[in-house]
Amino acid sequence: MSNKQTAKNAAESVPSATPGELLFSLNAERVAEAIKAAGCAVTAVEHDGVVRLHSASQGIGFQVLWGNALSAGEYVDLTLSCPLRVEGGSLPEGVVTDWHRSKRFARVAQHGDFVVLEMDVLAAGGISPAHLDVMLQLWSQMMGQFFQHLRNFKPAASTSSDAGTESAQAVSASEPTAEALSA
Repeated sequence: MSNKQTAKNAAESVPSATPGELLFSLNAERVAEAIKAAGCAVTAVEHDGVVRLHSASQGIGFQVLWGNALSAGEYVDLTLSCPLRVEGGSLPEGVVTDWHRSKRFARVAQHGDFVVLEMDVLAAGGISPAHLDVMLQLWSQMMGQFFQHLRNFKPAASTSSDAGTESAQAVSASEPTAEALSA
């Protein structure tokens, strides 16, 4: 199948928005709809007057972290976040760097025993509802690609065979069986 045909099929699978309809803010209801459109279940939990969204993709949980508030329950941006506990406490050297070298949309950070995959979604200036839906589909794909990256990562040749063995063990320990956290 050609790239043109693939792009055409992808465009046809995205629901079209009413011409001129733009979202200038994001709220729990609209983002939950986009999460569902991406094929994921979503749970809304209210805490201290703020609706928090929790979902899962690829069998691993993620949450929506609201950004800058425009008004009560309306936000200009959000961050999709998937924190994972790394068994053994650290990733092999190069995992994060190799991810950032090859991927553009989602970033990875390591915080102690946790590695966090994150992706920002902005409504500043206005976005179509279809754009929001596609961003959530992209997030789900990025999660899958990240887990595959962890499984398939091969550290650069080391000077010692023991160092390579340790790195391979640490990657397998950080596969998607790592526990996902809830906020």
